[in-house]
Amino acid sequence: MFLISDAYAQAGAAPAAGGGIASFLPLVLMFVALYFLMIRPQMKRQKETKTMLEALAKGDEVVTQGGVIGKITKLGETFANVEVANGVELQVQRVAIIQVLPKGSYSK
Repeated sequence: MFLISDAYAQAGAAPAAGGGIASFLPLVLMFVALYFLMIRPQMKRQKETKTMLEALAKGDEVVTQGGVIGKITKLGETFANVEVANGVELQVQRVAIIQVLPKGSYSK
């Protein structure tokens, strides 16, 4: 009738010395890796994009986010007019311009 033997509690293992700081070390190392692999390159790309958008000038040949290629004919603070064909202009936001092409690479 008594097939199960009695269970007694055992003493737990002694805590490791320096466990508080050592347990946070992997978390800190993961954050450092995340910073150098993801956050820092993204900040660098944002800075390059901002510099490119500030340097836009009339006559620059550009590509928009939609893949439209054209030449800037008029620049405003937030908008730019891009000529995509003879007599055809599109008004786009400056932030929609993703690349400035080398001069002469766009021909109608």
